Amino acid sequence: MFQVGDRVVYPMHGAGTIISIEEKEFLGEKKSYYIMEMPLGEMRVMVPLDKVENLGLRYIISAREAEDVLQELAGEQEQSSKNWNRRYRANVEKIKTGDIFSVGEVVRSLSRREMEKGLSTGEKKLLNNARQILVSELVLAQDSSEQAVLETLEKIFTLDGDDVS
Repeated sequence: MFQVGDRVVYPMHGAGTIISIEEKEFLGEKKSYYIMEMPLGEMRVMVPLDKVENLGLRYIISAREAEDVLQELAGEQEQSSKNWNRRYRANVEKIKTGDIFSVGEVVRSLSRREMEKGLSTGEKKLLNNARQILVSELVLAQDSSEQAVLETLEKIFTLDGDDVS
């Protein structure tokens, strides 16, 4: 069980800090919820305690693992399907896993594809969502700012990963 103050990732939403555990009543049923504060957009999310395992809530990565993620972003891109629909579904599945490296793969492939060929509206939305999830975790893992993480990502993709420092 997580505690107040823990930094966790809620797949498909991003990373945040548990600021409280509260009991709420909805439709006559009382349930306990983690109240998470997200570092981006000043959003709060309620996560039902009885669904934590199914939702894939996990602790954020370490600062060292964050460096590994950045190195991975700068690495070689795997070949993705030419069919945008298959590519989109595969990318959504990667994001749903909640694994930061899988989310990073989505950001890397869509960012590079955007620079080379452009993206459909759906893929642009997916890229923005994946980028937000990635950035939110990197901000917390590195005790950094959103701006600093975004600048690092921009450097990685505009220099093709030659300099990730």
